[in-house]
Amino acid sequence: MNILVDADACPVREIIVRLAKKQKVPVIMLTDTSHLLDDGYSKVITVDKGRDSADIRLVNLAGSGDIVVTQDFGVAAMALAKGAKALNQNGMVYDDSNMDRLLFERALGQEMRRAGARTGKFKKRSRQDDESFERVLSRMLEENI
Repeated sequence: MNILVDADACPVREIIVRLAKKQKVPVIMLTDTSHLLDDGYSKVITVDKGRDSADIRLVNLAGSGDIVVTQDFGVAAMALAKGAKALNQNGMVYDDSNMDRLLFERALGQEMRRAGARTGKFKKRSRQDDESFERVLSRMLEENI
């Protein structure tokens, strides 16, 4: 098992590394050339700045039993199809029960933005978000080890 992270704008990298070290699980951070990462533990894979380059590489690396951390519903859907588990930075687990709805909402939002509509604002990240993520990732790691 590996933890693969869509790391470009990931606010929970430190939590991931701390938990992974404790369980001795390898971490692979994927980022584009506009970000420099070095946490002393993770393997960092840097890809070009092309659209979806890090996403495509992450999905290609993901396999059955891996854990994928991403905000991207499309990446999560492809990871699930390969037998990986997936969660977002707030601890929401992606699975068959919510993926269709999430992908539909994403498509609807894109269509609305193309038509000139403004979509909702993102709420500021909270301590509860970090705690929820840590709780869910810890449980996933314990279940897989």
